[in-house]
Amino acid sequence: MNIAISLTLVRIILVPLVMVFLISSSRVHVLIAAVIFVAASLTDWLDGVIARRRNQVTTLGKLLDPVADKLLVAAALISLVQIDKVPAWMVVVIIGREFAVTALRGISAWVGVIVSASTLAKYKTATQYVAITLLILEKGVPPEYVPFHWVSYGALWGALALTVISGVDYFYRFFRKADYHALVQDTERWS
Repeated sequence: MNIAISLTLVRIILVPLVMVFLISSSRVHVLIAAVIFVAASLTDWLDGVIARRRNQVTTLGKLLDPVADKLLVAAALISLVQIDKVPAWMVVVIIGREFAVTALRGISAWVGVIVSASTLAKYKTATQYVAITLLILEKGVPPEYVPFHWVSYGALWGALALTVISGVDYFYRFFRKADYHALVQDTERWS
């Protein structure tokens, strides 16, 4: 096991800690949740840098990294719904996009069409991390400090928009590369 995969596993291990500290009622725990979430988010960037620099990009790493990202984001967002910081419908859209793109990637691998991660998807992930961090921190901010709420909520809307746009982009790039008729025939054959 290399360092990059170890960092990905650390990100997965940190997920329950983010949830526990986030749903706690203590303001100190909110700061701890934010620090853990930011640290976990940074491992997403760091594991990729290390894997590329050391030429340690592996199939296991390619599989685990997006799973770790999705677990971190989904767990934090579900916890934020639990404490009434995020509307549930927004979380359903964000997590639904992640499921849809993951399924699309599986189908694309099955039919031999490569749809790599786009720059737009990387911005989506970064925007989600920023929005979630701000929403976690908002829990510790006094309610009368309204501007912080608008900043965190604005970041959430930005993350939601990039999530939807990047999801549409994945499907567009897949169908542009794939032979639609061959896909339909393959699907009918396996049904």
